[in-house]
Amino acid sequence: MRLARLVIDSTQLENYKALLKEGAETAVRVESGVLTLYAVSEKEHPTHFTILEIYADSTAYRAHLQTPHFIKYKTATKNMVKSLELVETNPLIPFMKIK
Repeated sequence: MRLARLVIDSTQLENYKALLKEGAETAVRVESGVLTLYAVSEKEHPTHFTILEIYADSTAYRAHLQTPHFIKYKTATKNMVKSLELVETNPLIPFMKIK
């Protein structure tokens, strides 16, 4: 489980959102080890995104990084992302499910 915090180039915001939506929806749909990729943007700073990433285990995460849809997202957005911070987390209630 991790948080990805990103700042996106404002001139590329709509393109970025479309690529993020496509990549996240595909990953959750086709990868059994991707439990959720839940993205939000800040109301006051719409170019600031946080993505909650939950994987079944580290093997699922490593497999996700090799998928065609992740590689497409990463390649297509590399010039849109102004900053990226990955924050490793520990769940407070590890067995709680997202409905």
